[in-house]
Amino acid sequence: MDNPVVVAVALAAVALIGLLVGFLARGLWASQAVKAAQEKAARIVAEARAQQKELILEAKDEKLRLQREVEVEARARRTELTELERRLLARDEQLDQRSDMLEQRDRKLLDKERELERSREEVARARDQQVAALERVAGMSEADARAALTEAIREDAELDGLRLARQIERRAREEADDRAREIVTVALQRVSADHTAEHTVSAVHLPNEEMKGRIIGREGRNIRALEQATGVDLIIDDTPETVILSAFDPVRREVARIALTKLMADGRIHPGRIEEVVAKARSEVDVAIRQAGEQAAYDAGIPGLPPEVVKLLGRLRYRTSFGQNVLVHAVETSRLAAVIAAELGADVLAAKTGGLLHDIGKAIDHEQEGPHAALGAQFVQRHGLSPKVVNAVAAHHQEVEYTCPEAPIVLVADAISASRPGARGESAEMYLKRLEDLQAIAGGFAGVERSFAVQAGREVRILVRPEEIDDVAATRLARDIVRKIEESLTYPGQIKVTVIRETRAVEYAK
Repeated sequence: MDNPVVVAVALAAVALIGLLVGFLARGLWASQAVKAAQEKAARIVAEARAQQKELILEAKDEKLRLQREVEVEARARRTELTELERRLLARDEQLDQRSDMLEQRDRKLLDKERELERSREEVARARDQQVAALERVAGMSEADARAALTEAIREDAELDGLRLARQIERRAREEADDRAREIVTVALQRVSADHTAEHTVSAVHLPNEEMKGRIIGREGRNIRALEQATGVDLIIDDTPETVILSAFDPVRREVARIALTKLMADGRIHPGRIEEVVAKARSEVDVAIRQAGEQAAYDAGIPGLPPEVVKLLGRLRYRTSFGQNVLVHAVETSRLAAVIAAELGADVLAAKTGGLLHDIGKAIDHEQEGPHAALGAQFVQRHGLSPKVVNAVAAHHQEVEYTCPEAPIVLVADAISASRPGARGESAEMYLKRLEDLQAIAGGFAGVERSFAVQAGREVRILVRPEEIDDVAATRLARDIVRKIEESLTYPGQIKVTVIRETRAVEYAK
């Protein structure tokens, strides 16, 4: 068996030798790697230098190419500038030539202008000489001749204008008359109503003369109680078997008539009974008023009116105008306005509502001051009716301007209803007064010789002095008379004004 010490020494020697061999091998490998790296680096450097040389050569070639292109472009630009300079020089020469031509033309025009001025002066002198010669021959100055010529031209133009205006007016009137006649004919055919004039009852017939004493009562207490309860004056005079009821309010007069009729039928006439009967009569009249208003609205085809408007409308049942019942007239006006509005394409509902309510102010005009048209317009406006209806009510007597086409339609329908034969009664005194007023208005104009109101006041014929009134003045006179009549008189329908100018030429053969 070997010695362990020897073995350990041997092993240590072997290990030492292995380390030396490894170190030597590593050093050899490192030197080889360094050499390889150096060779690679030298190769890279050589390649870089070769590429650098190639890039330098390419850059030089590019530089030469750009230089050649710049030189070519510069030569082209120089050539273009040279051509442009040549053109500018040629244009300058042309402008110089044109300037010389213009100067020559200006000199020629100046010479012509001088010649023209001399010609004008010669013409002016010749005209002055001619005017002077004409003035010597005519015996008037230029201003006088111009004024005479202007006046003649003005008169001719005025006559031509008047003639043309007459033709246009005549043609328009014919067309308008035909169309209006057609519309009114259709309206009258479609609307039928009673036209008998009526008067509100103001006289109560008694069964006998003894009833007058019972109505008066002891010391007049019955008649005082009746007048106080109704607000109506009872007139008991020598008229046999008749008591006259006098009151401005037709409703109060109707209440008094009903109450007095009931008292005479009952036979019991004393203050207590009078108050009771008057209260019952007033209730009956209120019911009759409401029913009359509702019936009128139904007949006119206007639903949905406010109750206050319907009630006030019913009061017109007891109101008359020239003997015509106002409520019947209102319904008829409403129907006529509806037909006319339908023919003209206007608002039918507004037209017939305005026609029905146009005289509603007459039911309150005894309670408030003002024209019934304005009072009625204020009333219907307070109760929320449309502006068209308000304007139709306010303008149906032309007291305000029209703001809608339905207003003149209501005016026309009102005139048609009022002017129908038999629709209204008129006293002889009022009839004669209107004729006298028409003749007085016509006779108040200068140049009028005589005037005649004919056709029941529907036409006025005026005879004028021909030496004072010519054709143009006759037309003006007719228009002035029409305007004066419209401003001064109140009348239904329309009044025709005819001016007659007669010229006679008389000679005697000897």
